[in-house]
Amino acid sequence: MRHLLSTADLSHADAVHLLDTAEQMAATQQREIKKLPTLRGRTVVNLFFEDSTRTRISFEAAAKRLSADVINFSAKGSSVSKGESLKDTAETLQAMGADAVVIRHPASGAPHRLAAMGWTRGAVLNAGDGTHEHPTQALLDAFTLRRHLAGGTGDLAGLRVAVVGDVLHSRVARSNVHLLHTLGASVVLVGPPTLMPYGVHAWPCEVSYDLDAVLPTLDAVMMLRVQGERMNAAFFPSEREYSRRYGLDARRLDLLPDHAIVMHPGPMNRGLEISADAADSARAVVLDQVTNGVSVRMAALYLLLAGEGNDT
Repeated sequence: MRHLLSTADLSHADAVHLLDTAEQMAATQQREIKKLPTLRGRTVVNLFFEDSTRTRISFEAAAKRLSADVINFSAKGSSVSKGESLKDTAETLQAMGADAVVIRHPASGAPHRLAAMGWTRGAVLNAGDGTHEHPTQALLDAFTLRRHLAGGTGDLAGLRVAVVGDVLHSRVARSNVHLLHTLGASVVLVGPPTLMPYGVHAWPCEVSYDLDAVLPTLDAVMMLRVQGERMNAAFFPSEREYSRRYGLDARRLDLLPDHAIVMHPGPMNRGLEISADAADSARAVVLDQVTNGVSVRMAALYLLLAGEGNDT
């Protein structure tokens, strides 16, 4: 791969190969010494223009376990706060020898621009851009689904997954719809009409506004965080009303088939989109998602910086 910008760019073969590589990386993390020499001498820059805990730490852990040197760049307290452009920042990092740039940016399309404009010669990994995409989150979600429901191999053919909640502002939802469809799963988006994007009916998925009706048909339910910081209008009457209609609680857990799992990309708003009962239940695989994120990001960095070089 040259860059990892969008799950829509991944073919079925690309996606399965990446997940298979992540499985190999996960196996190395069961050893006493987890570090591999694969990317020794390479430099990975975490270029974060938005706050993040899980994603930044996960990429940092992945790069360090592959023996890469890691530079963490935060827009706060940097020259960006003085008005420095993305172009100047990227060219400065290139001059310092960055082999890969992991970028999170509030503007949709920023990673694509960074990759296309030649400001850096290194690989570009999209760690979340605005409300557009978050490809490594979708890949770790697919990896988790494959491990729990598909025996850890192959694709996800035949599985039915619901993505529930604030789809309008969710880059995780967009990336998951593309990737899960590519891997053979059927996806249903559930939420209030006001939190569905314009043109959503053209996406490769179903749309429903009735969570209770959908739950008995699922293999997995993925609850999305209600992104209050991105909302500039009243998208639902109240938090209590939203939770009553679209929150996952103990009653709704009982509507799921016995084998179904509960997912959440984090951080969770307990008591809003998910109750403590659901978040802490035996069905919840949220911490598995966090663990799997390191393996998936190790695989992505490996394939971008040391793999076969097939274009994506």
